[in-house]
Amino acid sequence: MANPTGGSQLTLETERHGDVVLVRCYGKLVLGTGSILHAEVSKLIPESKRIVLDLTDLTFMDSMGLGTIVRLFVTSKASGCSLELVNVGKRIMDLLGVTHLLSVLTVIGENDIRLS
Repeated sequence: MANPTGGSQLTLETERHGDVVLVRCYGKLVLGTGSILHAEVSKLIPESKRIVLDLTDLTFMDSMGLGTIVRLFVTSKASGCSLELVNVGKRIMDLLGVTHLLSVLTVIGENDIRLS
């Protein structure tokens, strides 16, 4: 699951609780690493009702990373699965705000994670 390319590394950890999956993202979601997230989450969508992306340790996201999240959001919604973001840092929150995606994506707070 890890991308061994030094500074552009993205690592994911998944934790399943019934039909809910928590995906912890570590590193950078940028050109070259978005495919890692897309491949991992895409295979979880058919068997999940809810996927929560924990962005606590995501240090940077560019427009390609944002595009990956939007693609996953559309795919999950079409499959009857909800995709939610949690622990979104200020820089990424600003990016979501500038692109007007805060009104589209579901962003929840740390204390709102209920996995069961």
